[in-house]
Amino acid sequence: MAKSRFEYVKQFERENYLLPDSWIVIRVDGRGFHRFSSHYDFRKPNDERALRVMNQAAGAVMRSIPDVMMAYGDSDEYSFVLRKNCTLFERRESKLVSTFASTFTAYYMQLWPAEFPDQPLEMAHLPTFDSRAVVYPSVRSLRDYFSWRQADCHINNLYNTTFWTLVQQGGRTTQQAEEELCKTVSSDKHEILFSKFGINYNNEPEMYKKGTTLVREYLDVDPETVATLSSRQLERLRKKNKVEVRELYVDIIGDAFWNERPWLLM
Repeated sequence: MAKSRFEYVKQFERENYLLPDSWIVIRVDGRGFHRFSSHYDFRKPNDERALRVMNQAAGAVMRSIPDVMMAYGDSDEYSFVLRKNCTLFERRESKLVSTFASTFTAYYMQLWPAEFPDQPLEMAHLPTFDSRAVVYPSVRSLRDYFSWRQADCHINNLYNTTFWTLVQQGGRTTQQAEEELCKTVSSDKHEILFSKFGINYNNEPEMYKKGTTLVREYLDVDPETVATLSSRQLERLRKKNKVEVRELYVDIIGDAFWNERPWLLM
């Protein structure tokens, strides 16, 4: 293509290339989802339909991007792990975050009607997601990131479960429920649920308490080999049905999950 005198503007473009030989985590977050969930009247404290849309959208993203080894989500956020030797978009941050945000949003909108058939999306109230990229150079920092997200899920869900039980079954206003829970610790919330409402929090659905973990399982492939494969080779495995994206509701803070899947940390 012939050059023009206007091409000097390209000098203003700057790329941020993420560090090599380290895990990239792309966290996708719902934008303005408090208003969005209120408009579509999501059930409190958890709307299983909405969580299924999130999980299915995340699974679709994983299947479309072979470099994603694992994802974890709860509420309106999802974190995707790109393997250490990922070269997708040459590890350009702007391309990665824009691709994940737009791809996740597209799948979310397409999957919405199956779970909300009587509530079509309105132009004035469409779901949108933003994303950020963070690099984790060590196994410990990567695992601590996911421990943080799952601990956050547990803390928020216990609070929300107790809060909305006080409102829906206890007749409190939202302000009264907030005041009653002020300065309480986890054991206090368990006691409120059990003694006042006969609810054993431990029996709540695991998806609500632990969030959802999506993991790419490789069938009949040596774990150490997986870490050395290129994106094209991973895609070939997918086409040969050698890859399965599994949806789990499990503890990812302890060692068991990671010990059973050594390829995640290679």
